[in-house]
Amino acid sequence: MSGKKNIIKDKSFSFALRIIKLYNYLNQTKGICTQQAGFKKWNSGWCFGREAQNAEVKRFIHKLAIAQKECDETIYWLELLVKSNFISSKEFDSINEEALSLLKMIRSAILTTKAKNKS
Repeated sequence: MSGKKNIIKDKSFSFALRIIKLYNYLNQTKGICTQQAGFKKWNSGWCFGREAQNAEVKRFIHKLAIAQKECDETIYWLELLVKSNFISSKEFDSINEEALSLLKMIRSAILTTKAKNKS
């Protein structure tokens, strides 16, 4: 890869760190761990940034689609956490805004890549 900055990679890495901190906070303060309350999918929040990065050119759109699905799943889990009062609305708003921004970036990358492949 060239010296170009990869915004999605950087933002998804930063988001993954936030998810890990949120997981640690919930584990320490609420006793939630990955084996309880259906939280076995926590990895969706910290792994979707790598999906497209390692893709071959032919599979790039497919990998982006997987990253999109994982990001959307993370948003779902965040919504569950706020609705079940495991996190506050303030905590949710901050991290959800970042997740929605990443989701938009991933969707935009999919559309851009598809458009380039048509020409």
